[in-house]
Amino acid sequence: MIYHKTFKHKNSDTWVVFVHGAGGSNAVWFKQLREFKKHFNVLLIDLRGHGKSKDHYSQEEIYELNEIALDVIQIMDHLEIQKAHFVGISLGCIIIRAIDKLAPGRAESIILGGAVIQFNKKINGLVNTAKLLQSILPYMWLYKLNAWILIPSKKHAQSRKLFIQEAIKLGKHEFRKWLRMSNEIRENLQEFLVKEASAPVLYIMGDGDHMFLPMVSNLVKQHINSKLEVIGNSGHVCNLDQPEAFNERSIRFIKSISV
Repeated sequence: MIYHKTFKHKNSDTWVVFVHGAGGSNAVWFKQLREFKKHFNVLLIDLRGHGKSKDHYSQEEIYELNEIALDVIQIMDHLEIQKAHFVGISLGCIIIRAIDKLAPGRAESIILGGAVIQFNKKINGLVNTAKLLQSILPYMWLYKLNAWILIPSKKHAQSRKLFIQEAIKLGKHEFRKWLRMSNEIRENLQEFLVKEASAPVLYIMGDGDHMFLPMVSNLVKQHINSKLEVIGNSGHVCNLDQPEAFNERSIRFIKSISV
């Protein structure tokens, strides 16, 4: 069972599950935890191969997207959490959509920050380059290149630094496992573009998220059950760049659904 920890609210029955991205851990939510604990029960997890879940899997083990999604569902079943609001960042958004696909109805609402919804030419180029060079170059070179492309602005240097620090903890073997899933992730994203989630979706994007904001803007126009809020002076990792704005919009959305 993957590592997890809970924070119980005295009066609320509402649960919020946070799902970090590839190369992160539950530590990426440190700017959300204090505020969310004031309103809801909170479940933090470390996805397999990440954080304190890292030692639970062998170096040779191969991952599948559905297995990673089922890890989260298993934790919810263990804790007897029938329904929850899901909050994800970056590639964690894909895990949440996979959870919703496997267990429709478990999500009361879905909040996707810095959402990755499609592999465009640039992303495909990055993935293919990483696959080609992974046996030649240190994985951190590739990850740092990815971080600079996704978070190029000097204004978001702190977020980029944390992004890279968490990747260092990941290690090359885990990096390669997640890279190996790229084709499976791409196929699922194509399905998610066409099929809406079973719950209302709020996309929260930074105005400087040059890679993904245009794609999300187009998608929201096509999906009736989705809405978009753009945070100013923020990049891809918008929960860290502008935590107050991210928290306020997220909590307001969850409460609007829970009423």
